[in-house]
Amino acid sequence: MSAAPSSAQRPGNNSVGADPASRPPSAAAASPRRPAWERLPLLVLGFIALAFGVGAGLARLGWAMPDAAASAAALHGPLMVCGFFGVVIALERAVALNRLWAYAAPLLAGLGSAAALHGHNDVAPWLWFAGSAVLLAASLHVLMRQREAFMATIAAGAACWSVGTALWAAGIVPLQGALGWWLAFLVLTIAGERLELSRFLPRSAAAQRAFAAIIGVLFVALLAWQAAPAWAPRLFGAALVALAVWLARNDLARRTVRQRGLTRFIAVCLLSGYVWLAVGGAVIAADGLAPGTPAYDAALHALLLGFVFAMVFGHAPVIFPAVLRVAVPYDASFYAPLALLHAALALRVGGDVLGAHDAVRWGALMSALALLAFIANTARAVIAGRRMRTRGRQD
Repeated sequence: MSAAPSSAQRPGNNSVGADPASRPPSAAAASPRRPAWERLPLLVLGFIALAFGVGAGLARLGWAMPDAAASAAALHGPLMVCGFFGVVIALERAVALNRLWAYAAPLLAGLGSAAALHGHNDVAPWLWFAGSAVLLAASLHVLMRQREAFMATIAAGAACWSVGTALWAAGIVPLQGALGWWLAFLVLTIAGERLELSRFLPRSAAAQRAFAAIIGVLFVALLAWQAAPAWAPRLFGAALVALAVWLARNDLARRTVRQRGLTRFIAVCLLSGYVWLAVGGAVIAADGLAPGTPAYDAALHALLLGFVFAMVFGHAPVIFPAVLRVAVPYDASFYAPLALLHAALALRVGGDVLGAHDAVRWGALMSALALLAFIANTARAVIAGRRMRTRGRQD
């Protein structure tokens, strides 16, 4: 999920424009207009893909799952990346752009998941590609109006989703061949938005050149992935490590982590996510990304659970008000799912390192519980926010 709505993506800058980590909790909890429940079905499509994707992943590790989830075991990756993250990022982008046509992106991505879950595996990749193409068009639409490095990075991330999905849908590469492109989609989307929000910190010309060089190396690795499988994934991993270091040094979270409340929580999510980005990149740099290996399992889940989901957890109190116009008041309970997520991932990665399959299995189950706890806690906060608004009206 993208890290935060970009101010450049919103005509008139009417939505969440400042760095969420610098906004007071009351700003995130504010919901001045009626809830946008008409957007909820699109979000539900994403969470359906998440539920089946998580269930499919657990089934692959031997946990008893409902037949519908177990039968989707081969689609664990596409459901998580295209079905969940694709829908959520595309929906956020559509809300930010405020153009009706942009909502086709989350809709098509959600329909791709529905097609996959109903056995239409020939149609699903093309629907996911269609959704990615609309997201890319939306990103380019903004880039044409605001030609900044952060927006170019976000658009490049959307292009990576399109390229990887198109190569897979056309049968040019196997599913694993799209993986590098999909990882770049998520990493570049988050990095681009953090690049924008880090403008509040002074950034030297050398730092800007370093960022551009890292992104350049990332694309060299992607373009060489199929032709040079021995070194291209390792180069990709090295670029991820360099990007993690760059983000940790240049993100506003380094300062806002000293504050309190929601501001500190978001900063903790960001900084802990950068640690897992570095871990995942380091594993790929050292061992490559060969499917079925412990290094493969450790690297992918460090990146997708430790890095990307840490961003989701951190920005849900900001994104939900922006997308659904509902208040999500912060409290200290938000830390519980985050702590469980990191503990579960540490157990899983440790199991991969030690060859302890039971640790991997239990780490996966704990990760699923962390995601469930996150969803439940967010729903609880939304209900609490509605009660607060109701009392406010009565007073």
